[in-house]
Order: sequence, then structure tokens, then C-alpha cells
Amino acid sequence: MRFRLALTAAVALSALAPAALAQDMIIRGGTIHTGVDRAPTARVVVVDDGIIVHVGDERPDLALDDGTVEIDLKGATLFPGFTDGHAHLNGIGQRELTLNLEGSASVADAMSRLSAWAEANPEGPIIGRGWIETHWPEGRFLTRQDLDAAAPGRIVLLGRADGHAVVASTAALEAAGIDGSTAAPDGGEILKDASGAPTGLLVDAAETLVAGLIPREDEASIRRAYEAGFRVYARYGWTGVHYMSVPWADVPLLERMAEEGQAPLRVYNSVTPDGAEALFASGPRSVADGRIITRAVKFYADGALGSRGAALFEPYADRPDTTGLMQMTGDQIVPVYERALRSGIQAATHAIGDRGNAEVAGWYAQAMERVPASERPQGDDVRWRIEHAQILRPSDYGYFGYLPIIASMQPSHAIGDLHFAPARLGDARLDGAYAWKSLSDMGVIVVGGSDAPVERGDPAIEFYAAVGRRDLQGFQGPDWRPNEAVDRATALKMFTIWPAVASFREDELGTIEVGKRADFTVFDLDLMTVPIADIPKAKALYTIVDGVVVWRAED
Repeated sequence: MRFRLALTAAVALSALAPAALAQDMIIRGGTIHTGVDRAPTARVVVVDDGIIVHVGDERPDLALDDGTVEIDLKGATLFPGFTDGHAHLNGIGQRELTLNLEGSASVADAMSRLSAWAEANPEGPIIGRGWIETHWPEGRFLTRQDLDAAAPGRIVLLGRADGHAVVASTAALEAAGIDGSTAAPDGGEILKDASGAPTGLLVDAAETLVAGLIPREDEASIRRAYEAGFRVYARYGWTGVHYMSVPWADVPLLERMAEEGQAPLRVYNSVTPDGAEALFASGPRSVADGRIITRAVKFYADGALGSRGAALFEPYADRPDTTGLMQMTGDQIVPVYERALRSGIQAATHAIGDRGNAEVAGWYAQAMERVPASERPQGDDVRWRIEHAQILRPSDYGYFGYLPIIASMQPSHAIGDLHFAPARLGDARLDGAYAWKSLSDMGVIVVGGSDAPVERGDPAIEFYAAVGRRDLQGFQGPDWRPNEAVDRATALKMFTIWPAVASFREDELGTIEVGKRADFTVFDLDLMTVPIADIPKAKALYTIVDGVVVWRAED
């Protein structure tokens, strides 16, 4: 065995270590949850050159070099590396670098933050994100008048937390040429007041009307955003992320960062549709020993529930004039899915409403009928994904079983949406809403994610949401389908082995077993045993990737 690197080379890190040499270590001194059903816990793990070589209750009798890294958990708990199965890495970083309205308590609070930002940044457009009105006492969307009062004369674009709506100031609307006569593009909506004038809120495809006002980023600024995203996610304890809607132009940058040792976490890329043809031509891409893998394309079938863009079969209960917004048709997308099948590229499609989900499942089925297994590099091992799978008709669950489809779902959505989803949907449609347990009980792979920066991106919050199905104050609301909460063993799978399956890496990642890569998350609390209400208090103490400590909490 080769035990080489000194302790100080690994654990003296309080920020980020580069993705460097795999190393050797012994971890002991606390409970180890392996994620393996036949042996769910252990007391000692040994890593050789980034690979797990021993898992058990006793320290093995090994001749170890002086350079062996030994980590005493001191009663903390070791898990397989947690992977965020759906997040936006660039947005996570940009949230750190632009106006962050996450957690704003009211219109007044959000506008106070805007005023302070405008004063501190007197030049150029103001770009921000993170507001959500569902908890606000005003109970309404932001308007251009709000922005104009807080930052007079400035071009301001503030994205709603879900990323499916943006509010623009009057100056921004004028710069983009948007007025009462402007028609919304297909798949979008321009909200207007009683007089027919734009309120400033642009939904889904209408966001593109102001995209040209966002300052163009150079490579240095894009790299800074990724570095910030990596820092945040390593600190939270994530060892990997399934990065959704990756700009195709950013893929080479991420690959260079990995090759330079500047990508400390694993990244599984699902690129935007503009990169589909190039990825189909190249086939799956992998660099730096699998640190960055690009193997999927992310498509959008509909919008979001909060902005009433999710496509429903029946009208919204609180706005009967609309059933939401489809973003594409079968004629457009089925041939693209066929190309994906023939190229060995995974399709991941955003679908939130019951109609959006049913349409996507039907389109996947059509594509499979047209492309026999003999013409697919992966044969029958297709691994379709639906991102969110948020509102389903129970009669459509079968699609997920027989196609099959991986349900990539974000538990924190349910504990935020519980405050408005009943009003949007009415009680009957809640039977298929956020149905993690119904799907997992059928044997469906349910990948847990956060959708950050839509949500915070904290794995402890996501785990809590999956098993508690209550908001962070403990509120659940009347009949919020508590039976859809999952047990802790299932929740652990949602953030470990099932993301590994969804990225074709279950033989390497997702459990603590001999022969697998040494990706671990250490929390100060045992998520499997503490009271459910205490789970969100858990903090990561170590984030370890390939046996390298990429983040360590200060002692």
C-alpha cells in the first residue's frame, strides 16, 4: 500500500484545496454510514491513493508510512459524499457576486437591499436574484415602480428565486423597447396592469427580451463565479454537483479548471440546448480522471409553479384564465431526443406541471420507439431524466417505472411551495405533488437536489425536507400529503447512490465500499438519528473528494 502524503498537506485547509493528487488516509472515531444495506455502518475507513481499501469496525493491521493522513472524527459522522443532483453552479457563484435578495422578508426589505446596492455600486446596470413573494406580507410580485423608487433612473433586473421570472425597472423596459404594445414571445408572458402598461414582470421566454441588458462577462469574471460556487458548495459539504443548463461555451473553461487542479468538486454537466449538436457529435466528454463529465443536455418543457408558468391540464385554481406555458412541442423535441439516443447522450428535461411531465414522458416513449436498442450506444440503459417531476397525475407514475425515467426532484421546493401550491393547484392535484415516496416505493430512482440558487443549496436542509416535509419553522399546513415524506435510508440514497446512478457512476461513487472512490461528507450531527427538527442545524466539518480534504471547518 502507498501511504504518502503528510497530515499537514491535507487537513490544514480551511478554505479550498485544488483537485490535486489523490491521497491516503485512515478515518475513525465516529459513526460511518456506508449507504450499503448489508453493512450500513462501520467505524474505520482506509483509503489508498484515493480508493477505499478497507471498511469495517476494527482498524486493520497495516504497516503505514509516516505520511498517512489520519482523521479522528471526534464523534462526528461520516457519510458517502453528498451530491446535489440538480443545481446551477454559475448561478450559485453569481449569487455571491451580485445583489442577493435571498431571504428578503418583504417588498420593503428587498427594496432596501436594492437601494443600498445602488448606492454602493453607482455605475452600470444592477443585476440581482433571489426574491420570492410567497412569504411577503404584501403578497404580490415586485413591479417596475418598486424598482424605480429604490434605484431611480437605473437599469435594474431582479430575477425571482425560481429563475422563471424577472422584474425590470422602467429604464430597463425602455432600453429593451418594451411597452404596452409589445407581444410576448411564445412560451412567455409580459404582465400588464389594468391600463395595459407592463408591470415590469417578465415570465419565462419573455425574460429573453431584456437579456441583452446584462453586461457581457469575460472569461475572468466567469471563472470568478465558478470559483465562488465551488467555495460555497465545498463549505456546505457537497462532493459533487449535477450542473444543469451549463452554457456550452463554459464547458472548456470548466475542463481547464479541472486540469489545472481548480475544480475541487465533481461536476456532471447537462448543457443548454445550443450545445446539443456539438455534444451529439463529440459524444460524452470527460477530463481530469472524471472530475468534469459532460454527458447530458437540459431541455425545458414548461415554466415554474410560482410564476404560473408550469403547464397544467386544467386551469390554475387561483387564476382560471391560464393553464401555464409549454416551452416546446413534440414535433420540435422528439427528433432531438432521437439524436441523443443515437449519440449516447442523456436527455434531462425540466417539467413541473402535470401536463409538462406527461408530455415529456410521452415524447421519451416516442423517441425510444423510433430508435431501437441496436442503434443506441447504451442499448437499453438510457437513463432518461425529468428535472423536478413536481406535479404529476398519479395515473402517469407508470411512465417512470416502465420507460424508465429518473425523477430528479428537489425536496426544499416542497417545503417552500407548501405556502402557495394549494392555492395554485387546489387540493385534488396535491395527490401527485412532490411525490418522492410514491415514486421511490415503485422502484423509481429519485435523485435529490436543491436547484440552487433557486433554493439555498444546503444538503442538511434538503435532507430535512425529504424526511420532514415541513418548512424550517416546522409548519406543514393542512393535508400537505405527509405520507410522501421518505425515511432516512431513502433520503440518504437520494443524495448519494442515486445521483451516482443518474450520472452512470454507481460503480465508482455513492456508497462507502471497498474499490470505490473516497468521496466523503462529514457532518457534526448524525442525520440518521438526531430529531428531525435538528437536521437543518447540521454543518459540514470535512468535504473529501478522491481522498483529498477540499474543505475543513475551523477547529
